[in-house]
Amino acid sequence: MELNFDVFAKIVAPIITAAAGLLIKTYLEAKPKLITFLIHTSTITLPIENRTNVNSHSIVVRNAGKKTAHNVRIGHYTLPAFQIFPQLTHETINGSNGSAELVIPTLVPGEQITLSYLYFPPTTFNQINAYCKSDEMAAKYLNVIPTSQPNKLQVSIVWLLMFIGTSTLLYWALHFLLLWVKAAS
Repeated sequence: MELNFDVFAKIVAPIITAAAGLLIKTYLEAKPKLITFLIHTSTITLPIENRTNVNSHSIVVRNAGKKTAHNVRIGHYTLPAFQIFPQLTHETINGSNGSAELVIPTLVPGEQITLSYLYFPPTTFNQINAYCKSDEMAAKYLNVIPTSQPNKLQVSIVWLLMFIGTSTLLYWALHFLLLWVKAAS
């Protein structure tokens, strides 16, 4: 019995694509994924006789992964007055020459915190935050404008189209590989 390559490729291509997709998804999603971004910076002039300026900015730290991030460390060149929202247990470790580190024991998947800072000139926002990391990874800094996310139906349709496209490419790759092997022999 001769193997019909066309039938074989039509059956195997989607199976290989699904298995590869599952492996990639498992590898990419089975870890914490820390992201951080700057929400805003501002200067407010106080309406008192000497017209003093007050600077502020806020950053967000989020665990966008599928596992808990442990010992999230937010480093500061200098630590001004700050507030964490929502309030959670944290430790402040003061370093040399005014530097400091905020240590948050855990950040569960999907959890997000906002740190707001208040300080006076000549200090600016880029002289406050140094880094953000956890035991598992360094945080990725995003420089984005918040936008609405696509709904589940749209995401499902995109994944379906990508699956169909990948299966088709794999089918044609196997088809031309077989033609090449037959021509070589």
